[in-house]
Amino acid sequence: MKRLSLSLLLLVCLLFVSAFLPAQTLISGKIRDGRGHPVAGASIALKDSYDGATSDSTGAFLFKTTEKGSFLLTVTNIGYSSFEQTINLGADPVRLDNIVIKEKLNELKAVTINAGSFTAGDAKRGAVLSSLDIATTAGSNADITAALKTLPGAQQVGEQEGLFVRGGAGYEAKQYIDGTLVNNPYYSSVPDIAQRGRFSPFLFKGTVFSTGGYSALYGQALSSVVLLESIDLPEKSEVDASISPIVLGLGTQQLAKDKNSSWGFSYNYVNPGLYFKAVKQVPDYFNMPQYHNADANFRIKTKGGGIIKYYTTFAYNNLGLRRQDWDSLNMKDAFSLTNHNWYNNLSWREYLNNGWKMDLGASYSTNLDNPGQQVQDANNLPKSFPDSVFWMNYKQFGVNSRQDLSQIKAVFDKKLGGISSIRFGSEYWYSYDRQQYRTSEYNIDTLYKFRDNYNALFAESDIFLTNELAAKLGVRYEYSSVISKSDLAPRISLAYKTGKDAQVSLAYGIFYQKPENSQLFYTTNVGFTKATHYIINYQKMSKDRIFRVEAYYKKYGDLIKTVPINYFYSTYNNSGSGYARGAELFWRDKKTIRNFDYWISYSYLDTKRNYLNYTEQLMPSFAATHTASIVMKRFFTKIKSGVNLTYSYATGRPYYNFMLNGNNQYYLGDQGKTKDYNTLNFSAEYVPSIGNTKARTFVVLFASVSNVLGYNAVYGYNYSYSGLYKQAITPPASRFYFIGCFLSWGVDRSQDAINNNL
Repeated sequence: MKRLSLSLLLLVCLLFVSAFLPAQTLISGKIRDGRGHPVAGASIALKDSYDGATSDSTGAFLFKTTEKGSFLLTVTNIGYSSFEQTINLGADPVRLDNIVIKEKLNELKAVTINAGSFTAGDAKRGAVLSSLDIATTAGSNADITAALKTLPGAQQVGEQEGLFVRGGAGYEAKQYIDGTLVNNPYYSSVPDIAQRGRFSPFLFKGTVFSTGGYSALYGQALSSVVLLESIDLPEKSEVDASISPIVLGLGTQQLAKDKNSSWGFSYNYVNPGLYFKAVKQVPDYFNMPQYHNADANFRIKTKGGGIIKYYTTFAYNNLGLRRQDWDSLNMKDAFSLTNHNWYNNLSWREYLNNGWKMDLGASYSTNLDNPGQQVQDANNLPKSFPDSVFWMNYKQFGVNSRQDLSQIKAVFDKKLGGISSIRFGSEYWYSYDRQQYRTSEYNIDTLYKFRDNYNALFAESDIFLTNELAAKLGVRYEYSSVISKSDLAPRISLAYKTGKDAQVSLAYGIFYQKPENSQLFYTTNVGFTKATHYIINYQKMSKDRIFRVEAYYKKYGDLIKTVPINYFYSTYNNSGSGYARGAELFWRDKKTIRNFDYWISYSYLDTKRNYLNYTEQLMPSFAATHTASIVMKRFFTKIKSGVNLTYSYATGRPYYNFMLNGNNQYYLGDQGKTKDYNTLNFSAEYVPSIGNTKARTFVVLFASVSNVLGYNAVYGYNYSYSGLYKQAITPPASRFYFIGCFLSWGVDRSQDAINNNL
């Protein structure tokens, strides 16, 4: 009886208390992102209360609250912008099915606009080729251009320097250092022998090889730009030396104790005399090539977090070589060249207030070339010719050539909230070009020269609509005083993220370029040449793997055509045209096999041009339909040694002989296609250390063989005056060998080599 009474008492008390408790309100809903997809794990709460919930895998949530009146409902989730909505709480349930939270724009997660561009040294995009990659690519011998030729889009042209990209000639690709143009990026031309680039890959922390569709910040290149960004401060002070049968070098980089500034210099002397005695060359060198190269730099961090960098380099070289004259089998053409080059680059990057960034750049370069040629007999004595073969005397000449270029460039960059940004600026170039041509046989001494004031204005914006969708819009205005012409070049790029580490990019742009100096010497009554680019690509990139496929179409307009006046003199106009289209593939894998890195590239190219002295639209002589490269690198960490192989292939290139008829019109006298190009290159490095841990000398022993199998490449043909005889253009030797020792005190270069292959 007592137990029953107690139960009744408890029931009465419970009913009494519940009568005074406030009624609960049910709050439910669904969380979606901007694309309508459910968002799991979002936190939903009533501000200034303890009530809330977390969304499930379908984005749904449900909770109860005893709060009444007007409350602020908040929704938060990592990677998304917060959401707030005022709701009124009463007796009725609250249903919220239209809550949309927007994904935050994040530089690490956002899509990158990269149609037409390969990048290196940019952590956000992932490295394609680092400085050490370039140095250890078999066959490159630490030449930036040679390494870039293993990437899709570049042609395997071996008889002249330059990058020949997607149907474009070598002069249609330009190089920039810290934002300003390099006027003479290669050593001066020698007939039928490609020259190296002037700059070491170890000067640069980042490289962008744009095969088309590049930014509005750069101009005067129909096909491609290579953008090189120099290193800021060295990690520590060091002294370096290099020793080989071909080159001797010494340099240093000194970092201040406060690590806010540094300075450095280096000197290299190159003389292949001993090497040429051991490895026979096709040309007969009567003056062995000699190269003196010296450079210096300083770098200073500013109080605002910016940096000022100055770099200067001076180069001197001379050489002389004889070859068989293709107009007379018992004569020789003796070619000589002396070159002086001085290059200076000053840049200043500064972070200003309110999210502004400033990049200022200035450069000055001067290049002096003194090439000359003499026809000699079998005894290497000068030869004169009668009027019956007068054209032979035109092969005997001397040239004094000078090119000066001064530049200044300013770029201002402003964040627009999130990661979107706008940048704009201007640049000015002053160029002076002078050439004096002399022929003693006919007492000809002709002076050509011109000055050009080139101005450009540009603006560009990166617009990130979401982490998955971004656009780059740009425009560039240019004016050249030497031709009194201006242009307006729009650029548009889009990128859409299709999945984890995968995206599709599109690019469109119009690109202009001045005619070459050799053409402007004869006439300035010409305009800009023009190319319109259309690009689409798909790329999937992770830390250790890259897959990329790209298709493009280029339409050329206003190309330079040669208008003959007589056999020896011509003028030019802009009546040329052409196109280039193709598809490319790139795959790199550093993950599948431990300590093994390889990449595969393939390019298909369909291109024709009617320019210069072409009689119709023809495939240019520098273009191959199919080009492919396989690069393999295996590093053995236990013995600190690496082995590298590169195989490159290209189908045959066309060759032509254009001749003048009696009406001063060109006709096609001969044409054909060279045999396919094949080369296998090998290199190896060994990276021991010498001395104790406190005073250690770090060593890299390096050896390489280019064209291991001795394939006899044919790049094209030189024709006699009559057109009846042609002489194959081949490499100066079937193979190239190199062995060297690189020493470093202060920086562990051996560890760099190991880390690059992990």
